[in-house]
Amino acid sequence: MRYRSLGKTGIKVSPYCLGAMMFGKIGNPDHDDSVRIIHKALDAGVNFIDTADAYNRGESEEIVGKALKGRRDNVVLATKAFLPMGDDPNMQGNSRRWLTRAVEDSLRRLGTDYIDLYQIHRPAPDTDIEETLSTLTDLMRAGKVRAIGASSLPAAEIVEAHWVAERRGLARFRTEQPPYSILNRAIERDVLPVCQRYGMGAMVWSPLAMGMLTGRYRKGQHTESLRVDYFAKQMSDERRLDVVEQLIPLAEDAGLSLTHMALAFVIAHPGVTSAIIGPRKMEHLDDLLAGADVVLSDEVLDRIDEIVPPGTDVGALEAAYQPPEIAQAKLRRRPSTERNARIAVQA
Repeated sequence: MRYRSLGKTGIKVSPYCLGAMMFGKIGNPDHDDSVRIIHKALDAGVNFIDTADAYNRGESEEIVGKALKGRRDNVVLATKAFLPMGDDPNMQGNSRRWLTRAVEDSLRRLGTDYIDLYQIHRPAPDTDIEETLSTLTDLMRAGKVRAIGASSLPAAEIVEAHWVAERRGLARFRTEQPPYSILNRAIERDVLPVCQRYGMGAMVWSPLAMGMLTGRYRKGQHTESLRVDYFAKQMSDERRLDVVEQLIPLAEDAGLSLTHMALAFVIAHPGVTSAIIGPRKMEHLDDLLAGADVVLSDEVLDRIDEIVPPGTDVGALEAAYQPPEIAQAKLRRRPSTERNARIAVQA
């Protein structure tokens, strides 16, 4: 395993980061089996684990904590906070009130006294970024957190966060965790260049496009089980399926599985530090690790560029963050009373 620098933190991490979202009730409910998967990844040289408090309502963190007993010092441990952890409206977000409690809860579940990388899981438009950075800075000064990062921040908000940190003398985000795959390349336009400019590590999630790039979902082969898939709408997107049908023969010609080609594509970008893999079963991990040394030729990368042009998305990634201005139509439209008044004046 060839280790990479996590931005300018000085921390060395593996090009594969073990994502722990699938450990727990929505993925693998067998704690012992999940622990074995984590141990096998560590034994193979993966030293980077990413989880979040919201993954199975803390169960994922508890499983990771069990797996790291006696091995904590050799692991770069990352977790996140933001998503709801209860019915109380204040048990979520990026406020000082919540983050100071959330970090204590995560430390307890993980069975550790420090977190290597603590991240905000999503942007919080209702919270001043200075409030969030000030809180995270205090957690670093208290020794509970070693470095801080973000997930799914638009490029403009990454720049704003760095500006605020510099002007206010606060700790700055050292990493960004955006979605990235052959099917979702939009971050090549701005997010990855901004990360490179600010010396940030990029640990990208969904490199297999929520399973689309495993080859399990093919055009014209929809099954009844697809309807209950967590991401069924995405898996039945004809645009994405059309691209998959073009990528499969390309991988075959290169002597690779689609999965291995997809992961090798992601970590080939100079702005990407690690690709987050999320195995649910041991055989999933075995297959992912088997492709760890794959390096794509320029010819293959050029063909991928022809199929999916750089900086573009094919369809939408359902789990991706959508800014309020995109998700809420009312923020893109003047109030109807104002629009009607303008029409009346024009008439």
